[in-house]
Formats: sequence, structure tokens, C-alpha cells
Amino acid sequence: MKPRFNLSVKLSALLVVLAALILSSAGTATRSYAQAATPAPTQAATQAATAFPTVKDGTLPAEATLTLAGFAVPREAYAEILPLFKKFWLEKTGQTLTFKESYDASGAQSRAVVGGLKADFVALSLESDVTRIANAKLITYDWKATPYKGAVSSSVAVLTVRKGNPKGIKDWADLAKPGVEIITPNPATSGGAQWNLLAAYGAAKRGKVAGYDKGEDGAFKFLTEVVKNVTVLDKDGRESFLTFQKGIGDVAITYENEAYAGIAAGDTNFEIIYPASTIFIENPGAYVDVYAKENNVLPAAKALADFVLTADAQRIFAAKGFRPLLPDLLKEPDNVKKFPAITDLFTIEEFGGWPKVSKELFGDAGKISKLLIDTKGK
Repeated sequence: MKPRFNLSVKLSALLVVLAALILSSAGTATRSYAQAATPAPTQAATQAATAFPTVKDGTLPAEATLTLAGFAVPREAYAEILPLFKKFWLEKTGQTLTFKESYDASGAQSRAVVGGLKADFVALSLESDVTRIANAKLITYDWKATPYKGAVSSSVAVLTVRKGNPKGIKDWADLAKPGVEIITPNPATSGGAQWNLLAAYGAAKRGKVAGYDKGEDGAFKFLTEVVKNVTVLDKDGRESFLTFQKGIGDVAITYENEAYAGIAAGDTNFEIIYPASTIFIENPGAYVDVYAKENNVLPAAKALADFVLTADAQRIFAAKGFRPLLPDLLKEPDNVKKFPAITDLFTIEEFGGWPKVSKELFGDAGKISKLLIDTKGK
């Protein structure tokens, strides 16, 4: 279905709404991403929508180039979102935008931006990757003050198996069996890999993996067996799934949207297995205000950060297999059919949030990092 963009939607109105809206939680760490709701814009917000700078009043140059640095997986979504935003921005301001796009593993992109890749907008896999940029004083505002705490796209971790499921894989517990070859990317470079391993680890910690005790000890015992069965650690989620598509491995741990990308490309040689318990993946996005100001595209970069949360952009994400963040979109018949409910859906808060996870599990001395080095030498 061709995306429709309602030009009456006021991006500036979102700026007022953003800080007031917070995701609610059900239980200690389990929540439905459909619980958030966007309030109606206030009169002041509606009036503020006319405050765009324009070419006509001399506040914007007639043309500008905006640079996006993203993790590998949402490339196809942004290939459609950016032209839609270009049209909107031209009609609102008179400015013609061109885009430079760079896609790689999330951690690699984050480090590149800190190292001098002057991206105006980043779309990354992990909160910690955006935090690295903020800690480098390149993002100087509260980038998490949005309706979805900085997230711009979402997914869940799933399993993909060979057509006919010859290994009989039904849930996480089957990944620990001897002789099962697992494909997942390297958490040292890939945010997707960290989400994948946290999905397995968290399901076991919650007592949802048969044969393993609930709690930290049982979870780590299970994850140890899973890591032993990992045969290839690619640098990012896209390369990892391509490895699986080439016929290597029995099962891939991957994003749901990555599996849908394979299906959209015509691959019918695998099946999607939905674990009973898995993690809700939240991918952040933010404008890099220091670089955007230096590149003279700060107004457009700010507007893009709002635009990716509009219904039109979220419909594009949904079409590419990402679960839309907007609750109303999840109720649309196509999306209800496309995105099955998960019996036990938990969040990063299961582990205390990304600052704790980054240090205690995936840092240089983190438990999962040490497990990978001891087991795989990586």
C-alpha cells in the first residue's frame, strides 16, 4: 500500500507532546508497546506549527544535504521515509534536501560519529550507542524526551529455521541441544546481537526455558550452552541473516523485521518461530545537534526526528517488518495479522536498563563478553 502523508499533521506539535508522554509498564519488566497513546495537540502547539524557518524569509538556504548514519537493518525503511520527508520539508519550507546515507553495525556507526563522521541524524540499534555520542558532547539535548523514550522503531527477537524445521526447533530450549548450529552476530560490534542474546538470557531468567531454573544462575547456564552452539559471529544483523540465507546454520536468532525482509526478497527457504518469551526491541534515533548545526541543517534534522514518529513513517516501518510504535497502527488488520502477540514480552528493564547492561553484561569485563571470549575467543 502506498504511504499517504497528511500534510495537515504538524511536526512542531509533536515537540510539545513529546515530553508529556511516557510508556507505561505492566509488571516489573513486561509491557505492551501498544499501551502508549498520543494526546491531542494543544492550541499552543497547533499555532507553533507555523514557525518553520523558510527559504523565502532567508533563514534557510535553498538547498542542503542531510547525513544519516544508521545500523544496517532499517536501510530499506529509510529508503522510503527520506523521500517522503524531503517532499514534506520542501512544501513546508521551500528547502530542497539531498541525503547522504551510511549503514553499518550499530556500534561501529556510533564510534564513527564520535570519531568524526558528521552525521546529522543517527538511527541505531541500542540506546547505549546513542549515549556514547551524547557522552562525547555531540548530542547536547535530552534525546530521550520523546513519546517512546528515544525509540523510533521496534521489533522482537525471533528464531528462523530451515523450511520444514528439520531440527524440530520450537522454542529457546532447543537451541541448547547438541548439534544445533546457531547463527547470530557479534555483540562486540552489533546491537542486534546484544538484543538477541538478551532475549535468550531473559527468557531463561524469567523461568520460560524448559530444563533451566528461573533466575540468574539458570539463565547464565542456558546462555552458555547457546553460545557453545553459535557457529558464525558476523559484524551486524544484516550480514548475519544473509549468512543464514546462504545455507549456513540450522537456526538464526534475528529481528522479526529481518526475517520479513528475507520473505519480501522472495526467500521461501526458512520459517519463523516465535518463542513464547522474548524481548521487545527498541531502536533509538536522534538528531546530532552539534554536527547538524555545523552543517547548517539543524531545523531539518530536528524535523526528521519528529517525522519518523508520524503515522506515515511508522506505516513504512511496518511495511518493512518493524512493529509500529503507534498503538492505532497495531490495530490495523494487516498489522494484527503480520505481528502476532507474544505470550511473555519483556523489555530491557528486565536487566536494569541499558547503562547497567552495557557495563555488567557487554562491557569489557561484562559477563556475556567474558563468556564469548572464553567460549569463542572473541
